Amino acid sequence: MQQEETSWAATEFKDIDLGDQRLNKRAVLLAERLAEKPTASIPSACGGWAETAAAYRFLAQDELDWRDILAPHWQSSAERMRACEVVLCIQDTTELDFNGQTITGLGPLSYEAQRGLYLHPTYAVTPSREPLGVLDAYMWAREPKGADGVRPGIKESTRWTEGYERVAEQAAALPATRLVYVADRESDIMALMVKAKELGHPADWLLRSQHNRTLPGGGKLWDKVTAGEPVGRIHFTLAARQAQPARAVRQQVWAQRVALPDAAGGVVSATCIVAREVDPPAGVKPIEWRLLSNREVDDLDAAAQLIDWYRARWEVELFFHVLKNGCRVEALQLASMARLERALALFMVVAWRIARLMRLGRTCPDLDAGLLFERDEWRAAFILNKKKPPKTSPRLNEVVRLVAMLGGFLARKGDGEPGVKTIWQGLQRVMDFAAGLRYARELGDRLVCNQMPQRIVEIMLSSRKLKLPPDRLRRGCCGKSSCYFT
Repeated sequence: MQQEETSWAATEFKDIDLGDQRLNKRAVLLAERLAEKPTASIPSACGGWAETAAAYRFLAQDELDWRDILAPHWQSSAERMRACEVVLCIQDTTELDFNGQTITGLGPLSYEAQRGLYLHPTYAVTPSREPLGVLDAYMWAREPKGADGVRPGIKESTRWTEGYERVAEQAAALPATRLVYVADRESDIMALMVKAKELGHPADWLLRSQHNRTLPGGGKLWDKVTAGEPVGRIHFTLAARQAQPARAVRQQVWAQRVALPDAAGGVVSATCIVAREVDPPAGVKPIEWRLLSNREVDDLDAAAQLIDWYRARWEVELFFHVLKNGCRVEALQLASMARLERALALFMVVAWRIARLMRLGRTCPDLDAGLLFERDEWRAAFILNKKKPPKTSPRLNEVVRLVAMLGGFLARKGDGEPGVKTIWQGLQRVMDFAAGLRYARELGDRLVCNQMPQRIVEIMLSSRKLKLPPDRLRRGCCGKSSCYFT
């Protein structure tokens, strides 16, 4: 008898504890359903009124905190991080627009009449871009501006400093893994650097510089760094994104240790790196990055490593793309912001899984597909592409490409590897077919085991409508893994 496989959601949420086993099971089932049809509405993903009503009841549990839903994923992410020498902890903010919907608790976005909320996660990836999970998240709604034009509430910039503190706490629990806090220009805050200094830099930090600060000895930061001799040149291929095709980039690199004034009479020691594109194509704006880090940079290799780590920041943009366009979270129709937060906790895990499939399909093509797909799922990918499924678990890259082909990936010689959009579109067809395989197998078991007299089974066998081995025929039972469907 074939052992029943554990779903990816059951594995990811194995330590979930919502105070009630029924809630635990509902969270796992809902994560599975949302992953099977990420672009569908909750009713469409659930596929029936009873299950849909149960999903809405789960999201309406007022005593249930969204952090408790996400907690087991945080723990699973930490376990994946434990096996890595370096983990990049990328932070960024995105706005979720629910304008026009009657959802209580939302606030202004880019302009006062626009309604929605902000999401600020910490997204962990390896230097080779493998997504490890969502480590932390902030979700909040702005308060409307007062009559004086001032918005009440705490300063939103504190989320960057507090985000570093959470990464520092995680670093203490993972002494063998070096964590690097990576963020874009909005994080260029002296308070963050001072906090890291006070804590003793338990996690490194790598920020894109926004402020051309005045140095204690006079002069401006960026001018001082580029006035020295460059440490060398680097080259890489800038990946295609939106309407921009992939292209080769060459940059000249400067790196210098500097003392930055901390506005309290002291200084913070940091390395400033300037990477400026050389000879860009005609009509294309040169790419220039100015980075700040606590790490020492002694040569070109060390500078190139930090630049490469900063380039990995694009992974959080990819995560937002999957969350907003693949999972279509801005189309959620829920009554309150608290219910949205619970749904977003599940959707963040779904979005991470889709992005992870894409990256592992590229960086670890020979990985066993059985580690990320259930047997029925990878078999469905072959069958729907009119290919005979292998007897043993195939390579991950092969399955990911087959899934993407069902979502519109052409797989021509010059097409490269598939992106997340074709993967999330193909997954829906694969999951539907896999569900059909499982149901057909269960139906076959019931027909043979519970409803058919032995004589009818023998007649069907003789007419080759069923294929059961003699030992199972003698028992009158085909077992859990019915030969008829496997």
